[in-house]
Amino acid sequence: MADPLPLDRAQLAALARAAAIQLAGGLHAVSAEVKRWRQLAAAIPDPLLRLDALNALDNKRGHTDGAAMFWTLPSCRDKRLLRALVTYEILQDYLDGVSERGAAVEAGSGPQLYQALGDALNPDRPPADYYRDHPWRADGGYLLGLVESVRADSVQLPSFPAIRPALEQEISRSAVLDLNHIIVPTHRDGALRAWAELEFPDAQWGLRWYELTAAASGWITTHALFALAAELHVTAADVAATYDAYWPWYAVSLTMIDSFVDQAADLAAGDHSYFGHYESAADGVMRLALHLERAAAAVRRLPGGERHAVLLGCMIALYLSKDSARTGELTAAVKQLRRSSGTLAHVLLPVLRTWRICNSQAATT
Repeated sequence: MADPLPLDRAQLAALARAAAIQLAGGLHAVSAEVKRWRQLAAAIPDPLLRLDALNALDNKRGHTDGAAMFWTLPSCRDKRLLRALVTYEILQDYLDGVSERGAAVEAGSGPQLYQALGDALNPDRPPADYYRDHPWRADGGYLLGLVESVRADSVQLPSFPAIRPALEQEISRSAVLDLNHIIVPTHRDGALRAWAELEFPDAQWGLRWYELTAAASGWITTHALFALAAELHVTAADVAATYDAYWPWYAVSLTMIDSFVDQAADLAAGDHSYFGHYESAADGVMRLALHLERAAAAVRRLPGGERHAVLLGCMIALYLSKDSARTGELTAAVKQLRRSSGTLAHVLLPVLRTWRICNSQAATT
């Protein structure tokens, strides 16, 4: 079987380039942004919203650093891109926690909250009353601040107008995020299945309903589009090529690998597990391995595909380096996924494990 992510000369060069960019200022800039938002989060008046904001920053740092890696894709460095990537990820993670807490008390509070995702990318639209249907609302302007920060940076990216239509398509699928938090499992699964059938009536990828909703729940395609917006002279064909390379294989792969490593914790907490929808663990690992191979093939076909491939390898290694992926029950499955992910992801595993330990993220997302 061909190596999906080989450690060839092109990808070694891309890896060295990405590492140099991050070490030369990227990691420091991300830490500064997280510190800034953490100070604002700590000042949120409502204790529950404050807890959600701080949890998102402290326990989902892997998401933030993963999003920031897309800063390494464009030809030139743009600090506006880095800030937009980091802030939009913080916004997404905050909304995830707030909507989940709200759903436990008052069903239907999520859709209004998730309007913030679209407003952050639409400077012409007046901000909504995001907490209108939510049990808690005194955030001291934190959510609006996130929205306005993303707006300020994203609209200055040279090709932002070119990627807007594709971003709007991604945002239109944000309804699935609220459905993920429906409390009653049978109601949740029925709503997700119905949404997938309505949203993808002619899906040609051979994905199951829960794989489609898993792909729609991830935001990796948005990160890639942001990175493309930092390039000059981007055409509609460039946008379509990037979108097709990330959707659906890259998107479904990352949501499912995240769910795979968290399946024990989700079961213990009674949380929704996308990986748990598979008929068996063996079926799930086989499907996930196939998705990872297709994701690798898709991004490597892009111009500068070796850069995209390096990021995919980093993402895979980030998830498989988590404490929960190192337990005895998952050992055989993790080995299979490592083989399916290619040499690059395999080599990056100890690097990302070290990052987790150094940043106290060994057990977090």
